[in-house]
Amino acid sequence: MALALYRKYRPRKLADVLGQENVVTVLQNAAKANKIGHAYLFYGPRGTGKTSIARLLAKIACCKTRQEDEKFRAKGEPCNTCQPCTDIDAGRGIDVVEIDAASNTGVDEIRALKEGIRLAPSSYPYKVFILDEAHMLTKNAFNALLKTLEEPPAHAIIILATTEFEKVPATIASRTQRFHLKKPTIEQMVTKLKEIIKTEKFSVTDDAIEFIAALGDGSFRDAESLLEQVVSLAEKVDVETIEKNLGKVGFKRTAELAEFIMNNDLKGSLKYLSSINEVGYNVVDLTKELIHYLRRVLTLASNPDLEADFKKDLTGKELEQIKLHAKKINNAKHIPLIKGLIKAYSEMRYSPFASIPLEVALIENLRP
Repeated sequence: MALALYRKYRPRKLADVLGQENVVTVLQNAAKANKIGHAYLFYGPRGTGKTSIARLLAKIACCKTRQEDEKFRAKGEPCNTCQPCTDIDAGRGIDVVEIDAASNTGVDEIRALKEGIRLAPSSYPYKVFILDEAHMLTKNAFNALLKTLEEPPAHAIIILATTEFEKVPATIASRTQRFHLKKPTIEQMVTKLKEIIKTEKFSVTDDAIEFIAALGDGSFRDAESLLEQVVSLAEKVDVETIEKNLGKVGFKRTAELAEFIMNNDLKGSLKYLSSINEVGYNVVDLTKELIHYLRRVLTLASNPDLEADFKKDLTGKELEQIKLHAKKINNAKHIPLIKGLIKAYSEMRYSPFASIPLEVALIENLRP
């Protein structure tokens, strides 16, 4: 069975981690000084590298080359050649235990973890426990974990990863070193995808790469999984291929519908929506993208300084299109429209008549 792209191209050292420069710098400095902590908490959106960084930290702590070569230790990276490094990369590290907290939520599992922590590592210098989706633990399980987090054995490192930091009790968070992982920019995701495409010798147009990165919504894992899916659709993958086969709607089509809206052209809007529906594109997805698009137009018109922030998520061509529409925005007309689209989106997700709420929202807000 072929290895999934997101697993094949996981970062193998901290320098490979994109979009998390602040986190990487702190961890590298700690590794250089040989001051790796006993408890960490990585939190942030899905697919941003929380588990990958946890594994890298486990490799750094257990790397045999670092233990024996002080000159190499100054790099703050794992060697990726010694036995512990290769074992952890392959997922068979004896003293690196990964626990899915979503499936092991109870106090009994945490008590078993506490018993395991007390045992000395069998092969590596440290025993590393990675608790993924930590927010899923029950209150009793968190309570059982408290004392262990506060005073773990000298040979133990505990790493928590979560997408929902606010659900982690303050008593737990305060006993860890906390690192927030942010969403990568479109540019960073495109860079990673282009590296994979070049290595794998895929044929994908630049516009399609940007579309895949946008669909990833800040998740490298999602974008890489989508890339793996679309390369089997055609010899040369373009935006149209992705739209036709996945029902996803790209920026171009969203902007075209927005053009009709900005011109107050109800007939044109409904005709365009009908053509989208006939081809079989996902109208719910179109509505979601339209809300995001108009939100950017409205906020950019209200505060032009936000252009610098939008550059992180949009290509130059897309930003220019939004700036053009920002000049046409009418607060009195388009704020109620955006509210109507949000209501339509919530209705159409569960409706057998997906396009009707969108049509009604357009008619209510664009009719003369």
